[in-house]
Amino acid sequence: MFQRIMREILAGLTVAIVALPLAIAFGITATGTSEGALVGLYGAIFAGFFAALFGGTPGQVTGPTGPITVVSTGVIATHGLEAAFLAFIMAGGFQILFGLCRLGSYIRYIPHPVVSGFMGGIALIIILGELDQAQRSFLVVAGTIVLMLVSTRVIKSIPASLIALVVMTLTLRLADPLLRDVRLGPVPLNDAIDYIGRIPESIPSVNVPELSGSQFLTLLLPALSIALLGSIDSLLTSVVMDNITGRRHRSNKELIGQGLGNAVSGLFGGLASAGATVRSVVNVRSGGRTALSAATHSAILLALVVGLGAVVQYIPLAVLSGILMLTAFGMFDWEGLRKAHVSPRGDVAVMFATMIVTVLVDLTVAVAVGVVLALIVHFVKSRWRRASIVHDGADTYRIQGPLSFLSVDRVFSALRDGPSNLSVSLQAVSYMDLSGAKALLTFIEHAHKSGVELHVKDLPPHVANRLIALANEEDRARLDTVLEDRLVELR
Repeated sequence: MFQRIMREILAGLTVAIVALPLAIAFGITATGTSEGALVGLYGAIFAGFFAALFGGTPGQVTGPTGPITVVSTGVIATHGLEAAFLAFIMAGGFQILFGLCRLGSYIRYIPHPVVSGFMGGIALIIILGELDQAQRSFLVVAGTIVLMLVSTRVIKSIPASLIALVVMTLTLRLADPLLRDVRLGPVPLNDAIDYIGRIPESIPSVNVPELSGSQFLTLLLPALSIALLGSIDSLLTSVVMDNITGRRHRSNKELIGQGLGNAVSGLFGGLASAGATVRSVVNVRSGGRTALSAATHSAILLALVVGLGAVVQYIPLAVLSGILMLTAFGMFDWEGLRKAHVSPRGDVAVMFATMIVTVLVDLTVAVAVGVVLALIVHFVKSRWRRASIVHDGADTYRIQGPLSFLSVDRVFSALRDGPSNLSVSLQAVSYMDLSGAKALLTFIEHAHKSGVELHVKDLPPHVANRLIALANEEDRARLDTVLEDRLVELR
């Protein structure tokens, strides 16, 4: 028991180190001022703590994320920071309502191409937003990115973002004069280096904003947008956590936890937050499996906030830009982009349409447009609405109908509860989209890790070809062991 608790606490410490520069960077990006450092940190502290205690995904870490930061930036710019805190509280209320109404269950119907396009669009927005700082301090931004890339390969035990933050900050304390107005002929490489500056040092306190009827109506749509995006972002992270841990998250409880977290964060002057994929994965891989590790991460950040202003003032904004830009590059679905030429054309069109609408129009609109386009593609490709499972006796099951985003969660959830010796026939699968292929490959991976003796048989050529095209080397090795017809023969 003691060892398990210590492992959870150490995982929380590791995540806190990863979260520190990201919370500061996202907070400053959202507010446009040095005080944003505390706003971002308060979001990670309070939303992270309460979402960990009351959420439905053990080990998930909550804090400021790319999608939430993008929409929060617009709310703060339009309505001001105090009104934005009120919008965050309202958004938390909406998320609690979503959970009570059991709307979290519908996240399973968001297709994989929509998720890929949405996250890619968010990444582009973040990168475009940091271009101004990159132009002013190109050498510092480039140096930060290079240092993070090298650190990732050489030093595995310390987060690359923390290494870059510390090394670049200390280096620039000495090299600042040498990096001002640096040019290569007529091309400016480094005009100036801007710093965060001193931030107020204080213990967080509750501030209940006043709410009038007119202000409520004005903030209604922004709060709803934050609630929707935060819910989608968090539940997608929950799905990632399920894939890693093999567990099953409770989506509606997770929404209630996220709602409580955002409401409390707004009361304490913190940024709206959501389940953060990278930080959650770091937590799990560091040994965190329960709410203790995620709550510990928030407690450690709270301890760091006291007296932090004296240190934070020396952090260059260009270093934070480099960290954010590299984080944004990691948000792209690079595997999906590399496989675009062998993926279903309809799914590729949905992905790029979602990405374009995310950048040019609105994040919430982008998700809606992507889902509608995916439905159109589905009904054009298949007359059947969704797949069903037929039990053919003993340990044999047959999937019939289209294996698409409308049915993969239900189908594979049922099969996960099946026997330890499982045979699945795909002969009656009429159509398989990208979400179906990804879900099937993930199911095979889980079966392999769980020791389930799985046999997949009767693959139609269109299913076999799609699986082979979309599988990576590890997937192909697992396919070779579960397919009754050898993979070489299917090629």
